[in-house]
Amino acid sequence: MSKKEANGYDSSSIQVLEGLEPVRKRPGMYIGSTGIDGLHHMIKEVADNGIDEAIAGHATEVKVVLLEDGGVRVEDDGRGIPVEKHAKTGVSTLETVYTVLHAGGKFGDGGYKVSSGLHGVGSSVVNALSNRLVAEVYRDGGHYMMEFEKGATKSSIKKIGTSKKTGTVITFWPDTTIMADAPFEYDWVQDYLRHQAYLTKGIKTTVIDERINKSYSFYFEGGIKSYVKHLNQGKDSFDDVFYVDKDIEDSNVEVALQYTDTYVETVKPFANNVFNPDGGTHLTGFRTALTRVVNDYARKNGLLKEKDENLSGEDCREGITAVILVKMPDPQFEGQTKNKLGNPEIRGYVESVFAEWFSYYLEENPSTAKKIIGKAVLAARARKAARAARENIIRKGVLDGASMPGKLADCSNKDPKDSEIYLVEGDSAGGSAKSGRDSKSQAILPLRGKVLNVERARLDKMLANNEIVSLVKALGVGIEDSFDIGGLRYDRVIIMTDADVDGSHISTLLLTFFFRFMKPLIDGGHLYLAKPPLFELVKPGKAENTFIYNEENLDVVLKEEIAKRKEAGNKVDPEDELFRQAGFTEIKRYKGLGEMDAEQLFETTMDPEKRVLVKIKVEDAEKADSIFNKLMGSEVEPRKNFITSRAKFVKDLDI
Repeated sequence: MSKKEANGYDSSSIQVLEGLEPVRKRPGMYIGSTGIDGLHHMIKEVADNGIDEAIAGHATEVKVVLLEDGGVRVEDDGRGIPVEKHAKTGVSTLETVYTVLHAGGKFGDGGYKVSSGLHGVGSSVVNALSNRLVAEVYRDGGHYMMEFEKGATKSSIKKIGTSKKTGTVITFWPDTTIMADAPFEYDWVQDYLRHQAYLTKGIKTTVIDERINKSYSFYFEGGIKSYVKHLNQGKDSFDDVFYVDKDIEDSNVEVALQYTDTYVETVKPFANNVFNPDGGTHLTGFRTALTRVVNDYARKNGLLKEKDENLSGEDCREGITAVILVKMPDPQFEGQTKNKLGNPEIRGYVESVFAEWFSYYLEENPSTAKKIIGKAVLAARARKAARAARENIIRKGVLDGASMPGKLADCSNKDPKDSEIYLVEGDSAGGSAKSGRDSKSQAILPLRGKVLNVERARLDKMLANNEIVSLVKALGVGIEDSFDIGGLRYDRVIIMTDADVDGSHISTLLLTFFFRFMKPLIDGGHLYLAKPPLFELVKPGKAENTFIYNEENLDVVLKEEIAKRKEAGNKVDPEDELFRQAGFTEIKRYKGLGEMDAEQLFETTMDPEKRVLVKIKVEDAEKADSIFNKLMGSEVEPRKNFITSRAKFVKDLDI
C-alpha cells in the first residue's frame, strides 16, 4: 500500500449518496430485524468500522464495553473519523457520517481499499435507531465530541481537549421504542470479537461487561491458522495446519487447512471478514483446486492406479477443516445478507493461489500427503459402498414411506401440522406411551437400546442399523442425497427418554444424528426434548398430586407449600421431613418412564396442556459442532472434562 493510500483518509474520502429519514420508519430493511438479532447487529455495524481500520493497517485494537445503563461503548485506535467540514454537506465530516445514509469511506476511491461494509450505511443506521449517540474522535492532536438524539444532531462538533492518541469512541443507547427492550448478551459479543481476531491476525479485540464485572481479550498472531486449530480441538488431525497468504492483482487470498480423522467437512468461507454461509466464487475456486491437486498428486505418485477413477470432490474433502478468507476492493454479495460472494474473478484468484501452494505442501510433506490420499481413497470406497447400500435399501423399499416400521404406532391424523411423533426409549415406556397417547395426533416410535453413534459412522453403516432405518422411514424425509424436508410427516419430533444417565446418552446420540444428517428439522423448529417429571408429591385423599421436573424446584415448592400452610393456621412440625411439613404424604422419585403407567405418562409428559417441552435450537452451529465432537468423538479426556465441568450447571438443555 502506497503512502498516499495509507494516509489519504480525509473529508474528500467521504462520499454522500442519499438521505437518512427512511431508517426509523423501516428499520428492518437496514438492520435485518428490530429483535435481539437486530439489536446485536447494531454493535457489529459500529465495531466493523474499527475492524476495517485494522484491516487497512491503521488500528491494533477494537474494544466493546457493555455499560450498566444499557448502552454500549465501542472504541478503536485507528485514524479517527475526519472532523473537518465536508465539501458536499457543508457540515463536519463526522456529522455527515452519522446523519446521512450511504455516507462513508467505503465507496469508490474512499478511505478504504478493503472493507466489510458493502452499503456503508452502518454508522447512520445505528444513530437513527439510538435514543442517544455520543461520538468522540481523537485526531490531529485534538479530542472532539458531538451528540445525537434519534438520528438528529443535538450538539455540533466541538473540540474538548488535546490528545496525542488517535481513534474513535462511539457510545450509543438503542431506542427501545423501535428496537427490542432487552439486555445485550456478553456471549454474543465475545463470539463476534473472537471471530474478528481470528480473521485479522495481529489485532487485539476486547469485550468488557461492566454489568457483571467480566472481560475477555483475544489476540491471534496466526489469524485463520489459529482459527483452524480452534475448530479442530479434540479431533485427531494430520500434521500441522497448511497456510498460504498471497496478494494477487488488487486482492488478497488466505487459506488455512487441516485434515482430521472425522467424516465431516468443515469449510468456512469469508470475504472481507464477512462470513458467507452459502459460499460463492471463493469456495468454488478452493474446491476445484483441492480436487485437482489431490488427484494430480495421487496419479503422479502411483497412489491411484490407471484403472481407478478420479477421486471426487466429496472424497477429497472428507475430514477437512478449512478457512478461506479473501479481501478485495469491491465485494459483490448476492443479497443484503451477504450470504454468498459473486465476484467472478475471485474464483480464479483462489484457485491459482491455493493450487500452487497446496501442491508444494504435498510435495514437501509426503507422509502427510499419503495419509490425505489414503483417507480420500477410503472415502471413495465408502461412498460407493454407501451408494450400493442406499440403492439396495431403496430397491427393497426399506426407506419407502409407504411401508412404515412395524413398531410405529402412527396417529390417525394425516395432516403433518396437527401431528407429532414421540421417539421413546425402550419397549416398556413405548407400550405405556402407546396406551396413554392421543391416537389422533400423537405417533409413537419405540427405540430399542442405544442408537448408533453416527459421529463415527458412514452412511452404509447407518443404513444397516435397524433403529436408524426405522427413524428415517417414520419421519418420511429420506437421508443425505434423498433428504427432503417437504416429506416430513410430523410437525413436532419429540425425543422422550428416561431422566437418568442412560436416557441422556440416548438423547445425545439422537441429537447427534439430527444435527449431522437432518439439521433442517432443527432449523425449522421441529425437534424437541420431552421433560418427564423427576418427583411426584402425593397429597392425602383424592387431592391432585404435584409433579416436579427438576431437582432445584423441589425445595422451592416444598417451602412455598409450608409457608401457605402456616399462613392458613395449620400446625407445622419442624421435626417432620420437609414433604410432610408441606402437607404431602409421600414423595416419589421417578428413575424411568417405565415406572409410570399410561395415564401418568400422558398427564405428565405428553398432555399438550400440561407437558414441558424443550425446543432444540442451534444458535451457533460452530459451537454445537465442537460440543458434539467432544461428546461423541474418539477422545475420552475432552469428553470427561466437558461433562464434569458442566454437570452441576445443567438444568435445561438448549443446543
